[in-house]
Amino acid sequence: MIKKTIILVGFIIIKFLLQYFLISSDYHLQRDEYLHIDQGQHLAWGFQSVPPFTSWIGYLILLLGKSVFWVKFFPALFGAMTIFIVWKAIEELNGNLFALILGSTCVLFSALLRLNTLFQPNSFDVLSWTTFYFIVLKYIKTENIRWLFIGAIVFAFAFLNKYNIVFLLIGLLPSILLTEQRIIFVKKELYFSLLLGLSIVFPNLIWQYNNNFPVFHHLKELAETQLVNVNRLNFLKNQLLFFMGSLIVIFSSFYALLFYKPFQKYRLFIFSIFLTLITFIYFKAKDYYAIGIYPIYIAFGSVYLADILKENWKKYLQPVMIAIPILLFIPIYKVAFPNKSPEYIIQHSKPYKDFGLLRWEDGKDHLLPQDFADMLGWKELALKVDSIYSIMPNKEKTLILCDNYGQAGAINYYTQLNIKAVSFNADYIDWFDLTKNYENLIRIKESNESYVELNETSPFFETSSIADSITNKYSREFGTLIFAFIGSKIEINKRIKDEIAEKKSHH
Repeated sequence: MIKKTIILVGFIIIKFLLQYFLISSDYHLQRDEYLHIDQGQHLAWGFQSVPPFTSWIGYLILLLGKSVFWVKFFPALFGAMTIFIVWKAIEELNGNLFALILGSTCVLFSALLRLNTLFQPNSFDVLSWTTFYFIVLKYIKTENIRWLFIGAIVFAFAFLNKYNIVFLLIGLLPSILLTEQRIIFVKKELYFSLLLGLSIVFPNLIWQYNNNFPVFHHLKELAETQLVNVNRLNFLKNQLLFFMGSLIVIFSSFYALLFYKPFQKYRLFIFSIFLTLITFIYFKAKDYYAIGIYPIYIAFGSVYLADILKENWKKYLQPVMIAIPILLFIPIYKVAFPNKSPEYIIQHSKPYKDFGLLRWEDGKDHLLPQDFADMLGWKELALKVDSIYSIMPNKEKTLILCDNYGQAGAINYYTQLNIKAVSFNADYIDWFDLTKNYENLIRIKESNESYVELNETSPFFETSSIADSITNKYSREFGTLIFAFIGSKIEINKRIKDEIAEKKSHH
């Protein structure tokens, strides 16, 4: 027992160390991370972009001083907890030490290393899927009704983190009906547990109702701007890449769930994965939405392989099985992480192109992977806005208005002048301070929309100028212009209110 604990702790320490070493100092936080940190300053039961759970973590990060260490700590923590849950699942399936090491190695050296570098809902989402599947396993094994209530609580918090968890149920519920586990539907405790889960998510549902269900607007916008570029074949191909080093283990789990007698009562898991994947494919979901499916299957596969490789010459294959995910991780390490300078990546871009990492959500190929480009130029932007703000007259009556949430969040994170930038984009539309009578405007405009800004806005101010621009050519914000407008001739606050009303009327 002590030996197992030491090994588990070792995996968790390696996990944390890798998450911190996989990002080069050339890169800043990613644009979504700035938004989630700012959400921590505006706690609510819902947001335009995500459910509330991420804002609670953002609030903790702010309490801890909002350093990059803490921003990266929580996704790393959720990744480490995913390894822990897989470890416990293997123990529940009576896996030996080899099974525990194999399963943990497969989870450690997988797409989760990339996912867990960013403070987004995705890391907790994968942990939630893994934990919920583990609870299903525990309930099937013990038939103890307390697992129904624990499952309801886990699902509720998963829902409050990312609505993606609904796809788990879409795959799981028909699978239960296809097996002897369907008897669960006649148990009154199931419905009491559902009420418990509903009571936890109810405040978020009320928030959605009171705000005209922005989740549907968000999904519509997502479908029109991003999911329209999703290729279903690429979705399937990338499922193989996410756990490339674990494919033998995962495919072994499929065989074991169908034919391995000790797993007979867990057969619903084989139906569940295919129904869930079919649903994702039908809705043209992004490939990484499905990552949470696989860790529990690594547990099943590891236990099965440990059983068939335990005797005679086959036991010599055990170290080979453990080595495979580590060896196959090496080429992934070279292309999937922002651990090299942008210049190096561009000079050695062929592997990135081969892996499809240069294709952005707009469906086009770019110099850098989208996440990497989203981690550049932010300090430059904040520094330049601070510099412009410092020489503005009537600073307290100066509005900093951005085109997108990344710009606003980055300025608020890096500012040395306590600036509060806002935008009509994402959640910032609800965070305008209209108690101030604004006279000046610092306007940050994306490069593809900046050419008309001076002509359109300058008639409303005494003085107008292009004050600066983003010069980092590798940044997604390259060419973004910063305008300075001084001495308003109109009532800025009224224009803001009208713009907010117009934007919200389209939701």
